[in-house]
Amino acid sequence: MKKMSNIYESAANTLGIFNSPCLTKVELRVACKGISDRDALSKPDPCVILKMQSHGQWFEVDRTEVIRTCINPVFSKLFTVDFYFEEVQRLRFEVHDISSNHNGLKEADFLGGMECTLGQIVSQRKLSKSLLKHGNTAGKSSITVIAEELSGNDDYVELSFSARKLDDKDFFSKSDPFLEIFRVNDDATQQLVHRTEVVMNNLNPAWKTFKVSVNSLCSGDQDRKLKCIVWDWDSNGKHDFIGEFSSTFKEMRGAMEGRQVQWECINPKYKAKKKNYKNSGIVILNQCKIHKMHSFLDYIMGGCQIQFTVAIDFTASNGDPRNSCSLHYIHPYQPNEYLKALVAVGEICQDYDSDKMFPAFGFGARIPPEYKVSHDFAINFNEDNPECAGIQGVVEAYQSCLPKLQLYGPTNIAPIIQKVAKSASEETNTKEASQYFILLILTDGVITDMADTREAIVHASHLPMSVIIVGVGNADFSDMQMLDGDDGILRSPKGEPVLRDIVQFVPFRNFKHASPAALAKSVLAEVPNQVVDYYNGKGIKPKCVSEYESSRTLAP
Repeated sequence: MKKMSNIYESAANTLGIFNSPCLTKVELRVACKGISDRDALSKPDPCVILKMQSHGQWFEVDRTEVIRTCINPVFSKLFTVDFYFEEVQRLRFEVHDISSNHNGLKEADFLGGMECTLGQIVSQRKLSKSLLKHGNTAGKSSITVIAEELSGNDDYVELSFSARKLDDKDFFSKSDPFLEIFRVNDDATQQLVHRTEVVMNNLNPAWKTFKVSVNSLCSGDQDRKLKCIVWDWDSNGKHDFIGEFSSTFKEMRGAMEGRQVQWECINPKYKAKKKNYKNSGIVILNQCKIHKMHSFLDYIMGGCQIQFTVAIDFTASNGDPRNSCSLHYIHPYQPNEYLKALVAVGEICQDYDSDKMFPAFGFGARIPPEYKVSHDFAINFNEDNPECAGIQGVVEAYQSCLPKLQLYGPTNIAPIIQKVAKSASEETNTKEASQYFILLILTDGVITDMADTREAIVHASHLPMSVIIVGVGNADFSDMQMLDGDDGILRSPKGEPVLRDIVQFVPFRNFKHASPAALAKSVLAEVPNQVVDYYNGKGIKPKCVSEYESSRTLAP
């Protein structure tokens, strides 16, 4: 078994991979210029829809707010996307005119589109292109997309503003105020951070609480100048200026723990002209809450255990294990592909699991004593305790069960996903970050229960679990890529989308001549973010705040 120990060593050498960020989150901001409406008499109500390409099809990822009667809209809502350096990620921005009476999209509402790759935007930081109408004709309208990397500090802040005694700008009613917050960049340009909703006919408005990333608000610099402007909304899009004030995130943090921060809203023209001018109203920040985004290491160091389960494909398409062409052939010195994949991935997960006991299951075989087909049998044949001691224990159970099985079919993986989901579902009752489940499925072919599998994955996306599928052998795995929602959104047969992308699919043949470390790195790259997305999304903090974490908090 000398070769086997080499595999162990090289897999163990990859343990540093979890410390490197595996992808970058990028915030995209969108603005358009010169949008013309089909109806020349009225201005459009534009909204930008972001689509991503997957297997030649476009899927909607997100959309901005609708800005009423505006030909040069600057959108407040930003798109957050994952940027994978090594992939070409095709994006399409579509501008639609959404009239106020319906939210659906009609063909006639299309005002223009622009296609590019995420890499182009990230490398240029700011990309401006013409909007193309149907038939790829360019009009006078253009779109600008600005990219900003979310680096280091991805905490976000919740702000709640109100105002009192604002100037009245309307003759027959009171002002309809809204607030805009801009970040002043190093080159003195201003970047819109947030635009509140309009509060109609009210000089003492209370705007809805909103959330924004610290990165977006001040680029992580608490002393960066923020410019805030209050406008009176007008239906023709020509809003009246009420007043403005400047602040910093540092100053806004004064509104924590029940305190308020207030600013005088000043109209510089009035201030210059009127002797007894005081202000055009008072703007109040009623609360500022900082929400800490915890990292993968915060959770692991806080005592979160990775519970690792293995499922192995024993369908007849693998070939008779006694035949040297079989994917399950047990060679005296050379591990087969199933063993190589199992060891490479398992060795890494093993280090995050305190008891080093791994449940291991098989599917697609007839099992003794009655030789009925099972899709979730324990490979140690102990249904009450399917756990094996360490990866070595899984390897031994696999080798000893093979001669006792009749390889059969079909390739159904939904039952094993449901089995692990049941354990993960029990874990959610603790409301703690104590156990996260990873299911490693090793299979030689395309699965036969795709509809049930999609349903099981959508259900599992609400639980603390991830599914890793390694395709072994030379089958056509193109259908399997559909389960890995990197580019399109996986949906259940009923149309329900996954809450988060929890499946990673990798064909083992891509790594046949690479080190096991390369396979493990590719397969496990997304796991840290999946763990973080799950617990942060549920608002679950690491169990005990480690020294590591307290050293990276924002200074007060």
